[in-house]
Amino acid sequence: MCKGLATLPATCLKSAKDIKHKISFLLQKPEPHAADQREIKEKSATAAAKRLPDPADLEKWKESFSHVMSNEVGRTVFTTFLKSEFSQENVDFWIACEDYKNTPPSKAATKAKQIYQQFVEADAPNEVNLDAVTREKTRQEVEDGSPSCFDEAQKMIYKLMEKDSYRRFLKSKLIQDLCRKESGCRWADSRPMLAGGA
Repeated sequence: MCKGLATLPATCLKSAKDIKHKISFLLQKPEPHAADQREIKEKSATAAAKRLPDPADLEKWKESFSHVMSNEVGRTVFTTFLKSEFSQENVDFWIACEDYKNTPPSKAATKAKQIYQQFVEADAPNEVNLDAVTREKTRQEVEDGSPSCFDEAQKMIYKLMEKDSYRRFLKSKLIQDLCRKESGCRWADSRPMLAGGA
């Protein structure tokens, strides 16, 4: 590393790294297989997005982040929000980990390597924000073929989304607009209250 970068505060280096990842993501040329998967995902997301959440869904989303993540429409709306913040890789990683749990043992090693290369390894195309210890532990467990290789990393990203993105999601224009469309939603007239204050 050159002396100029070494003298910058850690926050500047983190910002530069975030910008680098965003640019590299935009410059990527998807492989045909990845493009096919993306197309299927987008069709599924479009279908879910056409179905507006009902007031009961919206109220449950306000109660807890787990209600958002356990609801297909909730995940779709939350993913849309994360796209606007350029942090969609977090929910994509979480979903990939959930999918990995249902992978047949014969395909698990290959799938684990793909997830690791896509989201976990340093400078991955969609690198998620993990500390060095968790990143290294995950690498070792992927190499060892552990069926629970992503558990710790997935929990860390879930907590990150819950404590950070979820709070902004509840206050977002996206949610406010959805509430205005639903007459039974109590958010239309007031800001949501968050556990622990916001």
